Amino acid sequence: MSGTSAAPPRERIPFWTKLAYGFGSVAYGVKDGGLKYFLLLFYAQVIGVDARLVSLAILIALVADAFSDPIVGYWSDNLRSKWGRRHPFMYAAAIPISLSYYFIWNPPLGWSEQALFWYIVVLAIVIRTFITFYETPSSALAPELTEDYDERSSLLSFRYYFGWTGGNAMTVMNFFILFPLFATATIANGQFNREAYATYGIIASLLIFTAIMVSSIGTHSRIPHLKGPPAKRSMTLGKIFREIFETLSSRSFLALFIAALLAFTASGLAAGLAFYFGTYFWNFSPVQLGMITAGVFVSAIIGAALAPVATRKFGKKRGAITIGLIAFLGAPLPIFLRLLDLLPSNESPFIFWFYLVTNTLDVGLIICFQILAASMVADLVEQSELKTGRRSEGLFFAASTFMRKFGEGFGIAVAGFVLATAGLATGAAQGEVSDEALWNLGAIYVPTILFLWMSMIGCISFYKINREGHEDNLRQLAERRAAKAT
Repeated sequence: MSGTSAAPPRERIPFWTKLAYGFGSVAYGVKDGGLKYFLLLFYAQVIGVDARLVSLAILIALVADAFSDPIVGYWSDNLRSKWGRRHPFMYAAAIPISLSYYFIWNPPLGWSEQALFWYIVVLAIVIRTFITFYETPSSALAPELTEDYDERSSLLSFRYYFGWTGGNAMTVMNFFILFPLFATATIANGQFNREAYATYGIIASLLIFTAIMVSSIGTHSRIPHLKGPPAKRSMTLGKIFREIFETLSSRSFLALFIAALLAFTASGLAAGLAFYFGTYFWNFSPVQLGMITAGVFVSAIIGAALAPVATRKFGKKRGAITIGLIAFLGAPLPIFLRLLDLLPSNESPFIFWFYLVTNTLDVGLIICFQILAASMVADLVEQSELKTGRRSEGLFFAASTFMRKFGEGFGIAVAGFVLATAGLATGAAQGEVSDEALWNLGAIYVPTILFLWMSMIGCISFYKINREGHEDNLRQLAERRAAKAT
């Protein structure tokens, strides 16, 4: 009977709710942009800590962080409060994230390399833990705000648009304002002046706090309409872990989990090396790097606009595979052509414009892929509810947060070892890196990024939920609720 029932009516989320929900991701975007693009460069090239130690510190923080994601996800699924399941976590995280993010860009003067290593470890753990307390419950609002297959992609397009543009705005500000402002007679490129990063830390921390509060307050009115926690039951630690395993053991989830880890690892690797390639491999100026970074504003529009269209035309799985294939071809293309000596010298104006266009388009496709993947995670909620009888948005989006944090963080850690293997010296100035080291950097990067992308596409092909399957899940749940009500 369920197969012949009418499809659920299309839900429409108010524009201002979408805007508030989306704007909250500025906090993650700012944090992510700083840790991905600048943390390794700042501590290795400006402060003078060995790149391998910085990468190891990031890796230790990732391992410690792995425990916080499922705990926060499960906790927020089962929390009982007058502010619902999600908002207490969101409000509580605002100040700790902001303060710890400020301090990581303002390390003490005169500390040894070993002391700075532990300084990075501790603050990276604090930042990642409290961003989990915000990002997991906040992201988990998506499948609660709407059950509609297409509307979820639209809602998450807002979130990813603001996540990318918010973080990107800070990066552009660095290149167009802060780095030029902190250029001196002794430090010609302000990108290598620690005072620039201290100022960045203040501005970024304030923006993180503002984004969290605006989103939390802006979605607060939806609390009465959100799903409630499951019925009270006797719980033990063993039962909690059994419920977590039961929820996250579906084949579709595992396929998406591994695929997303690979995709975000590729993203983290690319981000960790982006300004190394821009500064040393292509010899771009800070203004040119700022223009390339500003191109991501266009990328975010492309990705946010394309994802709902791909959902309607192809479905989420087929759309993700198609977009992913195109993106994986474009990502390493300029570097690959340079290794084959098929591009003019870096002095040619063509190089900058060619890189700007290809990077803008490719990042747009990557953003679209990430939106589709997040929307696919949201569709797992109803399938899991049919199986377990529990709504587990928090657990699924905890896994999603973990995928992103671990994948990108691990990618940045890998970037540090790629730099060491290529032979790029710590503290090297622009124009002082040997041609051999630069060629090694490209030759290691290209096959690594291609392997990650191809493996990701292979994994995502095992995801099973399509539009018809999702709507059937909704019908079965509606019938189950109706039967309980009679």
